[in-house]
Amino acid sequence: MFAEDKASALGAFRLQAGVAESLRHALPEVAGHAVAAIVDEVPAYAGALTGEMGAKIELAVRAALGGFLNLASRRAGPSPLAPSLEGAYALGRGEARSGRSLDALLAAYRVGARVAWRELAAVTVGAGMTAPALARFAELTFAYIDELSAASVTGHADELATSGRARRRALDRLAQSLLAGEPAQAVAAAAVAAEAADWAPPQTLTAVLLPDRTARPVVDLLDPRTLATTVEHLRDTAVLLVPDAHGAARGHLLRVVAPHGAVTGPPVPWSLARHSFERAVRVSRLLPDAGALDSEEHLVELVVTADGRALADLREQALAPLAGERASTVAKLVETLRSWLLHQGRRDEVAAELFVHPQTVRYRVAKLRELYGDRLRDPGWLLLLTVALSVGDTSR
Repeated sequence: MFAEDKASALGAFRLQAGVAESLRHALPEVAGHAVAAIVDEVPAYAGALTGEMGAKIELAVRAALGGFLNLASRRAGPSPLAPSLEGAYALGRGEARSGRSLDALLAAYRVGARVAWRELAAVTVGAGMTAPALARFAELTFAYIDELSAASVTGHADELATSGRARRRALDRLAQSLLAGEPAQAVAAAAVAAEAADWAPPQTLTAVLLPDRTARPVVDLLDPRTLATTVEHLRDTAVLLVPDAHGAARGHLLRVVAPHGAVTGPPVPWSLARHSFERAVRVSRLLPDAGALDSEEHLVELVVTADGRALADLREQALAPLAGERASTVAKLVETLRSWLLHQGRRDEVAAELFVHPQTVRYRVAKLRELYGDRLRDPGWLLLLTVALSVGDTSR
């Protein structure tokens, strides 16, 4: 602490009673001039110290200078610095809450110290202080101001840390509320708290799943309103809820997250973010280890696999005519039938896709017509076969 270490290092310096009294009379004017200089020279304070706020700051400067005179004249108790340090700490927190930077705060200290010293020195010289005493007085003055500025820096940092934690808690609470599908009233309450933490509700949110270790650098490239959280059942996975990544903006989002193997859900109204999250989860489980995935490119697979038991029954019904064939033959016929359906019977395109001769395709299709008969001309059966063979290896 200054009172123990630095004061003792300055020896037994004391302001003479007459000098101290002159300085006390000058305090209001010195404080006013210091505040005026800060407003004039530090852009962040331009117009900020007028009216009621200016009066409060001027009183704070006077209190700080008064504390300094108490220290220099030893008129207070054993620790005259404590109230001044508390005031400086509170000032630092208040400046952080007001949005002013640490650089602006320190610049204000520099300007205020210069003006205050110039005027205090003039008073002490006028009161007859000797040159050696004036040098000691200068040393004490700037040591005191160093202590005040250090206390303000600590207060500024503490406020930013506290408000940052509070903001992160509010945003995480909103993300968790959305992903859990909580009632609208609970989501609205979480949103109000998030708005108080400077989160503006977007039109849409898009869920993105990606490895937890890559989440931080990705978030830095996205909309500042992006919500980032984790979900217990998704190990080592971060969930991002990205604002307004719909329309043309979706392309940018996909380009940013693709290198990280992300799975991206659809854009949905922000209060329904759970739907985007659930779709992204389904795609990631449907196509594990597939790298980056856009859920909107896999809607068919999602729809067809929505009821796994029904799909299995459908496949069994669709492939019943092949039941009497060998497994190896069934595999070839199934891949040919799938390609034939997708290419609408164009034999050369089927052959190119399967890397076989067109005559091979002709033989296999003839075998399929033999096994299925008129069903390959029935629209209902063609639909059944298309759906049944649209996902996965059905020959197993």
